[in-house]
Amino acid sequence: MKAPSIAPVTGAVGRFLGGAGLLLRGIGLYVRSPGLMLLGVVPALISGALFLGALAALVYFVDDLAALVTPFADDWPSGLRGLVRVIAGLAFLGLGGLLGVLTFTAVTLAIGDPFYEKISERVEERYGGTPGAVEVPFWASVRRSIADSVRLVAISALVGVPLFAAGFIPVVGQTVVPVIGAAVGGWFLALELVGVPFYRRGMRLPDRRSLLKADRPTTLGFGVAVFLCFLIPLGAVLVMPAAVAGATLLARRSLGQSIEEH
Repeated sequence: MKAPSIAPVTGAVGRFLGGAGLLLRGIGLYVRSPGLMLLGVVPALISGALFLGALAALVYFVDDLAALVTPFADDWPSGLRGLVRVIAGLAFLGLGGLLGVLTFTAVTLAIGDPFYEKISERVEERYGGTPGAVEVPFWASVRRSIADSVRLVAISALVGVPLFAAGFIPVVGQTVVPVIGAAVGGWFLALELVGVPFYRRGMRLPDRRSLLKADRPTTLGFGVAVFLCFLIPLGAVLVMPAAVAGATLLARRSLGQSIEEH
């Protein structure tokens, strides 16, 4: 009897790398449209200042937070107590990083909606226009964007809680959990960023979730690449316009539309 065929692992790996390549193509637009892309940095700078302050506060109070969630270690030997609280502090920073990246993206997209809409439109024009485009009033678009972003951040927070708990597990919490966190963060980040081109076609969060699931490796490749860039100091500010451009290509690809320039 003929053995069942097995899809090559390289297929998923290749699609993952292809997804990361969409971000690189978005970065390439800096060279072609530097004025437009630099304009997209302005709302990211505003959000970046706010979230830098929040991150500084988290780092400042992380020792107190670690002690707050580990009262059981108060009477332990100092060395063991210190180790447990270092692990707790790292777990707090990991959860803060995950939620920080996602909320930064949501707030930046809301603040810079006109800029990012223009960037996305320019990308669509390069690749053949927007089939099925609908006219969406500005304030209606902003309200939908905020509502969907709040929903995504809430879901990611629910996912982040068990990851936070798993962060207390020695070794696993400092190796496996960050990888899972990057994958989860990348998935939700991709869902956030493709909102602009999907709204232009009159499609909401359930639509884009369903379409992106059809090629999860590509979506994860793009999302994880953006997530890792956003963790670099000033990375989120500088990469945000390119991420919007790359997300437009991801949306077109998920819809079966051309991502080759006309």
